[in-house]
Amino acid sequence: MRKGNTVRQRRTISPTLNCGAILTLVFALSGCNTYPIAEAGPVVAQAIPEMGQQSFNHATDFNNYILRPADVISVTVFREESLSLDRVPISADGLIALPLLGEIRASGVTAAELSDQLETILGERYLREPNVSINVLGYGSHQLTIEGAVRNPGIYEFRPGTRLSGSVALANGLTRVSDYRNVAIFRQMEGGMYVAKFDYAAVRDGTMLDPVIQPGDRVVVGSSGLSQAWQDFITALPVFTLFTRI
Repeated sequence: MRKGNTVRQRRTISPTLNCGAILTLVFALSGCNTYPIAEAGPVVAQAIPEMGQQSFNHATDFNNYILRPADVISVTVFREESLSLDRVPISADGLIALPLLGEIRASGVTAAELSDQLETILGERYLREPNVSINVLGYGSHQLTIEGAVRNPGIYEFRPGTRLSGSVALANGLTRVSDYRNVAIFRQMEGGMYVAKFDYAAVRDGTMLDPVIQPGDRVVVGSSGLSQAWQDFITALPVFTLFTRI
């Protein structure tokens, strides 16, 4: 199976508006006008199977990636151009539409497993010893928002297994006014919204966990340019690397 290239997409956002929206959510959840009491949650140091991220110990290991709705693949049937497709999005139902075969379930399996399935079906119905190659072109199911003191804040598509340092790279790095000590990740998890704070300088030095980013994460890099309430909220977070409920 050939490895696909990362499809990098960005939609520009307004950091001020998004920060304000999160603060509104925080205060609404707490039911008062003070900072919510943080409740210790799990540390997420590795990718999780439920997100199709198992076995991602290295950024280049994609053989075990589980296809999900909104991902985009290509299907190549060797010497059968009429059966090949350059770009096939996986529908919300987890299906793809292929010539002759119609709708085939693609989500929930790896690219190699899908290739084997298609070879079996084509071999039983139409071709002799078919050779099918599946290439992952885009990870539409994996998007994150990064804002604050980064060069290009926005919404990005990312490869499974990407860590905090990789998400900062997607936004072309930190600005000169970045507060390296105050980088927060907001994550919707079972039981509500969680947040964890990281010292990015320590992450780069290898002395602090570089956490795996998960679909839907919001990364906020602190700076003197943020509103005082927002800056105070990040600074006041009581723990590092632990996700706490807000």
